[in-house]
Amino acid sequence: MRVLILGGTTEASALAKLIAGDKRFEPNLSLAGRTASPAVPPIPYRIGGFGGWEGLASWLKAEGVSAVVDATHPFAARISANAVKAAEAAQVALASLIRPAWIAEDGDVWIAVPTPEAAAAALGAAPRTVFLATGRLELPVFAAAPQHTYIARVIDNPGDVPLPPRIEFIYDRGPFDAAAELRLFTGHGVELVVSKNSGGAATYGKIEAARALGLSVVMIERPEKPAGHPVMSASEAMRWLEERYESHVASSSERGV
Repeated sequence: MRVLILGGTTEASALAKLIAGDKRFEPNLSLAGRTASPAVPPIPYRIGGFGGWEGLASWLKAEGVSAVVDATHPFAARISANAVKAAEAAQVALASLIRPAWIAEDGDVWIAVPTPEAAAAALGAAPRTVFLATGRLELPVFAAAPQHTYIARVIDNPGDVPLPPRIEFIYDRGPFDAAAELRLFTGHGVELVVSKNSGGAATYGKIEAARALGLSVVMIERPEKPAGHPVMSASEAMRWLEERYESHVASSSERGV
């Protein structure tokens, strides 16, 4: 059974490992192409968009895909919306891997904002040292608050885009534990953290470190994200695919294939 995994997350990587070598499936992992050098997955993969939901629907039909797993980032709302529309148009089963959001605990000081632009405005007028964990695509937004010194962790160079005048890059790929984040924050004199509420364990260390140091976190809230059948983990997504496979085999037998 042909399967498309919309990836770019730790859960997508975990699912790729689970399905690799399973002769019941012909999987293909799709990456958006936002990272120049993505980790090479253990299954066939493609990089780049499909051309909106219509392009994705056409691709699903042309490739004979029977099931799609949307394991994209919680902030990839447009991709998920396209997946829902395309799966419906192509009459393909769709599961969406839902990563629970982080919830503030005792000792957390969060400033909830709806957008990166609002996060930049929430930093205040007084100059501070700010750790940015938003990803490189949102960095130009913080040029609107040039009074601060920024420490930005990215995987790739942001390229020729407007940036704050005082910004230092740390090139690294998660996961990041709390001890490492504590060393980073204290070593750079971080006074404030900006983060998306991505959820999951891979980057939660910065939240734990901010809590330990008493730092405020400007937390960018999640957008509304359309979804298909909800699954909560890579293993649950794999079980869902196995159920679809059994249905696929039964349907093929009925048609005499």
